[in-house]
Amino acid sequence: MNRTLLLFLDGFGWETRADGANPQADYGGDLLDVSRYRPLGAQRWEVPRGGLARPIDAVLGVAGVPQSATGQTTLLTGVNAQASLGRHLTGFPNDRLREILLEHSILRSFARADRSARFLNAFRPRFFELPRERQLQLSATTVATLAGDLPFFDLSDITAGRSIYQEFTNAELIERGFEIDPLTPGAAGEILARESARYEFSLYEYFQTDKAGHSQDLPRCREQLDRLDQLLQRLLDRNDALGQEAPLVVLTSDHGNIEDLSTKRHTTNPVPLIVWGAGAEDFLTGVERLDQVADAIRRRHGLPVGS
Repeated sequence: MNRTLLLFLDGFGWETRADGANPQADYGGDLLDVSRYRPLGAQRWEVPRGGLARPIDAVLGVAGVPQSATGQTTLLTGVNAQASLGRHLTGFPNDRLREILLEHSILRSFARADRSARFLNAFRPRFFELPRERQLQLSATTVATLAGDLPFFDLSDITAGRSIYQEFTNAELIERGFEIDPLTPGAAGEILARESARYEFSLYEYFQTDKAGHSQDLPRCREQLDRLDQLLQRLLDRNDALGQEAPLVVLTSDHGNIEDLSTKRHTTNPVPLIVWGAGAEDFLTGVERLDQVADAIRRRHGLPVGS
């Protein structure tokens, strides 16, 4: 059985320039440093730990700078949400984007086919007190999960090792007064590896990269990238042990940001599509744009494209 883990890093663009404005180039690791990837020709770059990568277009023919609501809707559905809306939209989805997510969510595609899929992020108690109508006004990932009528993880699932929070060290939860143990990035990577192996498709969202990029705080951005590198290293260690049974790890973003701290705004840079695991070459083939990622996942799992 094919398994796929989609890691969505918010605000993570493709930038090969290695200067003081690009924390990817000097955060101390190598998995997220695009400037170190080795070109292989035919729009392929070699990534450490046996990965392959290519830059993909996140602008999608729409004037302006890519934003979160449209970019995330595009990533999670395969519909060019920017073009459908006629503009790039920041924040949470509006009515039109919710319609697209409810009809075309990749999570809904798996649920409709009775195939196992989960959004691996855990939510705070307040979320579960909201009616569905209010939940539908939240993030694109939330709406995409609701579209498939899939359950959400809560803080007890973090304690049980079934899920991780959007800020995976739990420092933010602890600051808010929740009684929960801190996690190292490596421990979070271990949980992601173990839990993603339970499902045909799983999704994890990390938006601290976008928040750090907006801050233009170079040490903060380096720290974020270093934590992510540690998480990925442990995840890939676990997958190496699983061999052919390991999920294909697909990492991408909705728009650029953290790769260029000369501006507080998002960028028009391409975003990386990085893939680790058996089937990486096949997955990358033909994927040149953000709106082609969801259908590449569907094809890998034998689901109808655009479903």
